[in-house]
Amino acid sequence: MNESLDRRSFLGSTAAGGMALGFSSRSWATEDAPGRRLRVGVMGLSRGAALARQFAQRPGVEVAYVCDVDRQRVERLAESLTEVSATKPQMVSDFRRILDDDTVDALVIASTNHWHAPAAIAGCAAGKHVYVEKPGSHNPREAELIVAAARKHDRKVQVGFQRRSWPALHEAVQRLRDGAIGDIRLVRGWYNSLRRPLPPSQPADVPEGLDWDLWQGPAPRVPYRTALVPYNWHWFWHWGNGELGNNGSHGLDLCLWGLGMTRHPQRVSSGGGIYFLEDTQETPDSQTVTYDYGDLMVTWEGRSAHLRGFEDSRFGAAFFGTEGTMTMVGSGYAIYEMRDKLIEEKSGSGGDRLHIDNFLEAIRDDVPLNGEVETCQRSTMLCHLGSIAHRVGRTLHCDPQNGHIQDDPEAMKLWAREYEPGWEPRV
Repeated sequence: MNESLDRRSFLGSTAAGGMALGFSSRSWATEDAPGRRLRVGVMGLSRGAALARQFAQRPGVEVAYVCDVDRQRVERLAESLTEVSATKPQMVSDFRRILDDDTVDALVIASTNHWHAPAAIAGCAAGKHVYVEKPGSHNPREAELIVAAARKHDRKVQVGFQRRSWPALHEAVQRLRDGAIGDIRLVRGWYNSLRRPLPPSQPADVPEGLDWDLWQGPAPRVPYRTALVPYNWHWFWHWGNGELGNNGSHGLDLCLWGLGMTRHPQRVSSGGGIYFLEDTQETPDSQTVTYDYGDLMVTWEGRSAHLRGFEDSRFGAAFFGTEGTMTMVGSGYAIYEMRDKLIEEKSGSGGDRLHIDNFLEAIRDDVPLNGEVETCQRSTMLCHLGSIAHRVGRTLHCDPQNGHIQDDPEAMKLWAREYEPGWEPRV
């Protein structure tokens, strides 16, 4: 794949209004100095609305743009931000307007999964630092490309695995490193929800105020249907990654963070299907994925139609060692000895703010990112591999160095996706 940056090949003829991107080549040596006021643009205003309010409340930060393909969302958020900000942000439907502005320092991406990597790659090329929500990529090839873009353009790219900035979980990881439970042999992540069946989906006219063409962006075009926007796209492979890539990505990131894992698994297998939610969704509502590293195993279990989870929690991770167990639930952790007696428990603060502050400090002071893109995309790669194993219905054998699937051309076809002509992301 040609990895030279070709701006026109990304924008193509589908660029709204024939807009051209003025990618900045300015030097950041002095402009990234500590204490400098930072201007950000926020793309995708469902999850992004909460992020925009958080950024707007941070000292020395201005939310200069809010962007969404739904005009009503843009207008509502821009107005509400005046309650926490001295300036009203500019309202745009096309994120490339943000990239055109050389005074914008960072792009915040909270759009649909199929937009995460293409927007982040374009943001890096335009000289912007990037805060991108999980999972950060729609497929394994995009996971590779977003890392390559961050490196090529020397940009800070933070992935929205917020738990990596929570103090008690930092302490928990250090306890694991110090041998609190001995050598770790098994790790389990899980997520449980009580989702309802999707309502019937049928062809319909595009609602007024929604730019359906721009919503699809890099994805090959399909006619508009009901019961897809604003959230149910998660359950269709064309745009989403199912629960595994949705909330499972958080749990698997906890698993790899606790392990300090820098390898990819040797074997990946998936079991499950649509057992409860008899509707039009494509992704499983019940799934267990197993990742075999040779010397230890990671599993993830997701149930979309049952709230009962593990460790009295809908979400979490558990580490099983030769000398005990550690659970990470909520914003804290607990340690148990081998006879399952609780010997230590700790809680701490959570939320978005700590992760956002770390991103801002990384831009201003060059401190390490807690959710640095290369490390986090290794976690996201587990989601992608689990989904591929599910879709082809067999165990994948992978290269531990890069995760590539070996001796299975059909599975490797799902490593990347097809794009709408002219919208292919390139680095």
